[in-house]
Amino acid sequence: MKKTALLFAGQGAQFVGMGKDLAEGDPSARAWFDRAGGVLGYDLARLCFEGPEAELTRTENAQPGIFLVSWVAFQLLQQRVPALRFEATAGLSLGEFTALAVAGALSFEDGLRLVRQRGRFMQEACESTRGGMAAILGLDEAATREVCAKSGVVLANLNCPGQMVISGASENITAAVELAKTKGAKRAIPLPVAGAYHSPLMASAQPSLQAELAKVQFVAPTIPVVSNVTARPHGGPSEILPRLVEQVTASVRWEESMRTLLALGFNQFIELGPGTALSGFMKRIDKNASLLNVGDAASLDATTAALKA
Repeated sequence: MKKTALLFAGQGAQFVGMGKDLAEGDPSARAWFDRAGGVLGYDLARLCFEGPEAELTRTENAQPGIFLVSWVAFQLLQQRVPALRFEATAGLSLGEFTALAVAGALSFEDGLRLVRQRGRFMQEACESTRGGMAAILGLDEAATREVCAKSGVVLANLNCPGQMVISGASENITAAVELAKTKGAKRAIPLPVAGAYHSPLMASAQPSLQAELAKVQFVAPTIPVVSNVTARPHGGPSEILPRLVEQVTASVRWEESMRTLLALGFNQFIELGPGTALSGFMKRIDKNASLLNVGDAASLDATTAALKA
């Protein structure tokens, strides 16, 4: 018996052209892209479909763009497979907002507005600090934490065994990369990002985000939504808001979140949105998990066929 959880992409998954074939292949998908433009007051669909890449990659555009493509992928899958049953959701950082919207905790419109504003506040924090991130491959958590402690950076993402991301001031990241290599990391690679996400350098974004979140009516999710901050399902509406504020500077405990779902008996995971990074992480967390994804027309067809088989 399959027990299914939906997973939603995070920032970094964006690419020019994302969602285009979904919109071209289905009028209902195109309608969601048009609706998003109306909500935000600019043509987000054009940015997703045509770029330019430098503009799409800006945090305040990438976040609503990924949210939108992920939402459309979910809507189309539900349309194709009306009998689809899923019993939990989770999303990587930004993707947690999509996961909450799909679980009914907030509306599509509110989610879209929030991630646009969240992206804007985070972009401003990036521009007011000199921060960066680096991927550390092939070290365990204890060794990576030792590198962080000695270099003055923090552990931003615990994605899967042997793959973590560190975050902090640019000069400290440079030192941490060199130290990680001496500790035996297979690779230590600075990432092409605007700033030090999921670190204290993002703290200036939190008060503004908290004010925006306070304007939104959250309700209890209809199914469990796993929090990045706690790696446990969210509680009621009053607990969701502080976790989403905390998430901006806290570590993304993704591997632990997935192990929570596995321990609850989930064995099928459907990744929705651009890219397949989350499926890649899950392969390293549990090679026996059943993995499907929907990010474009081809994967929509394949996942529909697999679910109906």
